[in-house]
Amino acid sequence: MDQSETVPAGRPWGDGATPYAALGGDTEVRRLTELFYDRIDATAPTLRAMLPKDDSVSRDKLYEFLSGWLGGPPLYVEKRGHPMLRMRHMPFSIGHSEAVEWLRCMGEALDAMEVTGPLRSYLDSQFRRSAQWMENR
Repeated sequence: MDQSETVPAGRPWGDGATPYAALGGDTEVRRLTELFYDRIDATAPTLRAMLPKDDSVSRDKLYEFLSGWLGGPPLYVEKRGHPMLRMRHMPFSIGHSEAVEWLRCMGEALDAMEVTGPLRSYLDSQFRRSAQWMENR
């Protein structure tokens, strides 16, 4: 089979009306967020140092952002307005190594969830673009 037979037209993430739906909805977006931050806590001291000691608000913000970014409820925008990601990350020194570390943690979270196929390819691509956009040094 070629890709046009396995991925619905206009849906590079595969099954599901949105990436949010393809991932499994609210519960799975929350799970991805928790697994991601758990990886940062355990294996990424440079990234962890950028977070407050109690990272529960950071976890909530990422969960809310991912919900809308993946095509689910726009929780972040409803609570906080436009994400303005690059501006909000400017106070932190983010170079290529930090972006790579962020991507590693997100990749390990997706691995733990066993996200594969077109959805994984799509998410990897979108997260890579976002991580590169955050680089500010």
